[in-house]
Amino acid sequence: MKKKRVGNDEEAGVDMTPMLDIVFIMLIFFIVTTTFVNEKGLFVKRPEPNQNQTNSNKKNVSVRIDELGTINLNGRITDVERVTANVQTFLAENITDAAVIQAHPETKHGLVVQVMDKIQEAGIANLSVMVKE
Repeated sequence: MKKKRVGNDEEAGVDMTPMLDIVFIMLIFFIVTTTFVNEKGLFVKRPEPNQNQTNSNKKNVSVRIDELGTINLNGRITDVERVTANVQTFLAENITDAAVIQAHPETKHGLVVQVMDKIQEAGIANLSVMVKE
């Protein structure tokens, strides 16, 4: 004997609308309450264009350090202890506020930092460091 089904042939379904409403409310809640991390980076000081000044007479302090640690400051070979005095002599003859340090990739980092410190002691705050390839 077979049992017969009594009732509709429709299958029972679950109404998904309330669940979708809850999902969208939670999504909006998380979007609104999320805090974003501000990534820290380097501050780049860009030069401002100035039409009143002519930079053709302005010279920068140029320092080159080779792989052996020889310091060449504006064409003169010097040691790390005399960098401050040489930069101050240069500043007495020229008006500048910038220095460029060009170091060989094999130069010891400690020497480059010492030269940077000596240049800052002489009164120059704007330093640029380049790696010679």
